[in-house]
Amino acid sequence: MAKYKIAWLPGDGIGVDVLDAVKIVLDAIELDAEYIPGEIGWECWEKYGDALPPHTVDLLKSTDCCMFGAITSKPNVKGYRSPIVRLRQMFNLYINMRPIKAFEGNPLNYNNNIDMVIFRENTEDLYMGIEFEKVPDEWRKTPGMERVPESAGISLRVITPEGSERIIRAAFEYARKHGRKRVTVVHKANVIRVTDGIFLEAAARVKEDYPEIEMEDVNVDALTMWLIKKPEWYDVVVTTNMFGDIISDEASQLVGGLGFAASGNIGDKYGVFEPSHGSAPKYAGQYKVNPIAAILASKIMLDWLGETEKAERIQKAVATVMKEGKAFTYDLGGTAGTLDVARAVAGHISAPV
Repeated sequence: MAKYKIAWLPGDGIGVDVLDAVKIVLDAIELDAEYIPGEIGWECWEKYGDALPPHTVDLLKSTDCCMFGAITSKPNVKGYRSPIVRLRQMFNLYINMRPIKAFEGNPLNYNNNIDMVIFRENTEDLYMGIEFEKVPDEWRKTPGMERVPESAGISLRVITPEGSERIIRAAFEYARKHGRKRVTVVHKANVIRVTDGIFLEAAARVKEDYPEIEMEDVNVDALTMWLIKKPEWYDVVVTTNMFGDIISDEASQLVGGLGFAASGNIGDKYGVFEPSHGSAPKYAGQYKVNPIAAILASKIMLDWLGETEKAERIQKAVATVMKEGKAFTYDLGGTAGTLDVARAVAGHISAPV
């Protein structure tokens, strides 16, 4: 019997293409795993009226973790809600970890010294999906609500001390484990005083347990500027859900774009690992997109499973392929296909040390 049971959810569009690439690499690394296919995404919505059908949830509950490809999300479709957001909340995957690393040889690098990890709170904030098309009548007597127009829609930003503390602690724990020196806490507490005030107060409490690690706090608007001006300064970054989504996409562009943006959705008992890019339907089945983000997501998965030696071999193989510059997809100015890149990475996976 295989050591691990891994749910395999390609999803929509290029999700199939990039997970096919990941499978080539995991086979080369000889991971002792059973990969169990499942359905998720827009095609499920069209088939079942549910982008995350119950049989997929049951599959996830029977496995150790999940590799996820990509889904097509269409706005303004009544009743539709992103299945990956639902997964994060259903399985309490409160950590969204996104490494941002410049690989030598990547022609799209802003500079070669960027090596940060962004920790994004993954279950709260605006992503809780609590919205009102008009202000509830019972809220009208609340002080301050007289300033809200009758025509206004309302989206609730929900930030809790518990949710804030656990994501900030995860960032500090990562810094301690990996010898990182600084944690940057990102907020907008000068304007969003209550919710980001809660986040900053949690950061102050957590910092007391990590005296050897420097902590700074930065307004999110300032951070978006400094990421461009001096990205090599940042080490570990932690922030709330919406801010984390935005700044991690910006940061990924400094190291080549979403084709290099891997993501781990991690809880205390389960993990879902994915590239951060979308489904790019126009490229589906063409096997031309960059699979590095998905391959690096499998590396995060291996680390989470405790297979750190295998994870490091994948990281080194990707670095070698990038430095050689022979297997570049179109976004990097090359002609290699998705599976060509995967085979190149697999070919550089060294024997166990």
